[in-house]
Amino acid sequence: MGYAQLIDRRMTVEEYFELEEQSEIRHEYYDGNIYAMAGTTLNHNRIVGKVRNLLGSHFLPRGCDVFSENIKVKVSDKYYPYPDVIVTCAPKDISGTYVVEHPSILVEVTSKHSEENDRTLKLKQYRTISSLQYYLLVSQREYSVEVFSRVDGGDLWTYRSFENEEDVIRFDAFNFEISLKTIYDDIEFARSE
Repeated sequence: MGYAQLIDRRMTVEEYFELEEQSEIRHEYYDGNIYAMAGTTLNHNRIVGKVRNLLGSHFLPRGCDVFSENIKVKVSDKYYPYPDVIVTCAPKDISGTYVVEHPSILVEVTSKHSEENDRTLKLKQYRTISSLQYYLLVSQREYSVEVFSRVDGGDLWTYRSFENEEDVIRFDAFNFEISLKTIYDDIEFARSE
């Protein structure tokens, strides 16, 4: 998974939720294993905030909700990750307490430690969520956003990459767009991130 395994024994989902309620740090759950979440860089946090605000300006007035970093998604009974940004319009999610089950958009801001996991395990698992329309991988090292989009609500997904400051990402399913310039405004890229 790319994170340090915290506990050397398998846990049930119920045990995992008990741990999460008592813990001061976040853990992801995958098939009985618990993984501690690593800290982030300043740029990671800045980009997450910008993306959350950009999505929030469109979705919040429409009765949807936008969460960042501290809310988990139920991908299946075996997988509970913490995406960097979540958009959901499902009433059950909006009135929920700890978990989003019907996300429309998921965003991961990649780092050198998470990138492989974000583009393999998470991509594979997230695509199984029937409500999910878009999955974004946003780099914190350069102008780069990769977008995976569900085609017509089916199992087919398209892929597009955006690498220029003036590129615009269109979310056709929601009649919405974001430019890379607004995501990366005032971000100074550092080679070590």
